[in-house]
Amino acid sequence: MVLVFAIEDPLTADVRALLQTHLDFCHEVTPAEFSFALDVEKLRAPEITVFAAREDGVLLGVGALKVFEPGHGELKSMHTAQASRGKGVGRAMVDHIVEYAKSVGLNRVSLETGSHPPYEPARKLYESCGFTLSDAFGDYELSNFNLCMTKAI
Repeated sequence: MVLVFAIEDPLTADVRALLQTHLDFCHEVTPAEFSFALDVEKLRAPEITVFAAREDGVLLGVGALKVFEPGHGELKSMHTAQASRGKGVGRAMVDHIVEYAKSVGLNRVSLETGSHPPYEPARKLYESCGFTLSDAFGDYELSNFNLCMTKAI
């Protein structure tokens, strides 16, 4: 598999559709007050960069990086298309975003994700990429439905 990564507008049709799939999943498995996934309009904020992973032009995954304080970014909106799961797309996206974060001068990337069973594959991915449990960061508060992780880069 040869993945091509690019910064993309979240309003691009296939990117928007996959981001909506991510948002729908988050809202389906997490109570609204504990779901922090962003819709496409919020992903267009200047401090957020959205990435797409494609193979032969077909979108396989998305992810985003939000810079919220000097030196510190947040991994957001990670989602791999159902048909591409288990093929390394998610890991490649995390690696790409971390390398991008380094290139723009960040020294830490953190994330917030679900703590309950539907998010177990995501947590395992992040752990395997070197992220460790951390205190809440930014505006997050920990609950029975979420946890935070971080990685120094």
